[in-house]
Amino acid sequence: MLVRHLKGKPVPTDALGTGFLRHVAACNNAILPGERLAFRIGAAQVGWVLPALAARLVQFPTVRRDAFGLTLTDPEALPALARTLADEGLCRWRNEAFDVRADPDGPVLSRIDRGAVPVFGGFAVGVHVNGLVQRADGLHLWIARRAANKLLDPGKLDHIVAGGVPAGLSPEETLVKEAAEEAAIPADLARQAHRVGTIGYAMERSEGLRRDLVYCYDLMLPASFEPRAADGEVAGFELWPMARAVETVRTTIDFKFNVNLVLIDLFIRQGLIAGEPAATLRRALAAGRA
Repeated sequence: MLVRHLKGKPVPTDALGTGFLRHVAACNNAILPGERLAFRIGAAQVGWVLPALAARLVQFPTVRRDAFGLTLTDPEALPALARTLADEGLCRWRNEAFDVRADPDGPVLSRIDRGAVPVFGGFAVGVHVNGLVQRADGLHLWIARRAANKLLDPGKLDHIVAGGVPAGLSPEETLVKEAAEEAAIPADLARQAHRVGTIGYAMERSEGLRRDLVYCYDLMLPASFEPRAADGEVAGFELWPMARAVETVRTTIDFKFNVNLVLIDLFIRQGLIAGEPAATLRRALAAGRA
C-alpha cells in the first residue's frame, strides 16, 4: 500500500482518498434539473430556478413560461428584475454586477447582481490563487482567514487571493484587482501568477445553486513578502508548511468549501497525493460541472 509522509508520520492512502473526496462530493451535491426549471435568455439557457421563484418571475411582463421552462424576452430587463426580487427578500443584493453567459466562452447576454446569481442558478466564474513560498525547509502556502463579518463563510480559511470575476473584467484582470485589494500584492508581482487549471462544480447552498467555474493559479512569492489585509475582507494571514495544509484539508472543514478543491489539485500536482488516490481525486475533480 502506497504511503505518503507528512511531518514524518505515515498516512495510509485510504485515509487520503476518503478525507479529500468528501470535499469534492460536498461541492457537487446538486441534482440537476431536479425540480428546477430552465431559465433562458432568448434561446440560450443561463440558469435553473426553483418553482417558487418561477411563480414570481412569470408575473413580470418580460418573462414567459412554456413547456421547456422560463424565457426572459428582454435581456436588458434582468438587472431591474433582480433588484425587485432583492427588495422583496427573494435574493441578496451585493451591489456588484456579474456578466451572464450560457457558458464560459460564450457572449455576454446580460448582467445581474452577484447576490441574485445563486437563486437563478446562474453560471459564475472566479479566480483562486495559491500563494506559494519556497523556503529552505520546503514549500509553504499563505493562508488567509476570512473576516468575521463576511456575508458568506465568515471566519473560514481561504486563499491569499480569491474572488468572483465581475462584469467587464477578465479572470487575469480580476486576479490583479483582488490581489491588491485583499493582500496588498503589487500588480507587477500579481501578474506573475500562472493559470494551472480549472475546477467546476454545482452545489446546493443556503444562498441557492452555485454553478461555479474556478480558474486556479499558482503565484510564487518572495520569502521577504508579507501580505497585508488591505480591504478588511481578511482578518489576517499565516504562512503554513504544505504538510499542515494537507492535513487540515484532509481532516477538517476549516477551509471555505471551494478552497478545498483548489488545494486538492495543488497537492496532486506537488506529489503530496500520488498513486491511485491521486487518480481517483483527479477523476472526481474532472467530473464536477458548473
